[in-house]
Amino acid sequence: MTTTPSAHRGGLAHGLALLCQTLCMWAERFAMLMLMAMTALIVLQVLGRNLLGVGWPWAEELARYAGLALVYLGAPVLLMQNKHILVDIVSSRVKGLAKRWLNAINEALVLFFCVLFLWGGWAFLKRAGKFSTPALGIPNTLYYMPALLGMALLALVSLHRFILLLVVLKTPMQPAEAGAAS
Repeated sequence: MTTTPSAHRGGLAHGLALLCQTLCMWAERFAMLMLMAMTALIVLQVLGRNLLGVGWPWAEELARYAGLALVYLGAPVLLMQNKHILVDIVSSRVKGLAKRWLNAINEALVLFFCVLFLWGGWAFLKRAGKFSTPALGIPNTLYYMPALLGMALLALVSLHRFILLLVVLKTPMQPAEAGAAS
């Protein structure tokens, strides 16, 4: 996503950028802790099964939790850093104003998906939250909370990116950009 320097100035866009950067920094740190925990738990499981002939269901459950947290808290970090997976079959061929519009529409769709996921996730947790995990008895609401928090942060980052793209849409095109459109 390319933005002009003026897109980073201003009240809402600037405040939202700082909020997203700060939250993503903490999400990244927590995700890294979850990666270390998941790795340690899996190694513990392998050693326990192969050397001691013992399996620990609690370790597997915690490793799954760490993996869930890693994925859902890592996604907004990658989006904020523009390092997410990108399929650009169409967008790489579009230039000028059409590319700006395509980027804005794409980000709006990402934001829409986030809202749908949060809505569906909340509906799921209203039912599943009545139960706990089998090995440790962790309430499902707590167990699946990283998915909802990560998706909420992804929505916030997507909103930030969408606002920046709207600012870029209002910005006059540079001569090189306008020439590429023809």
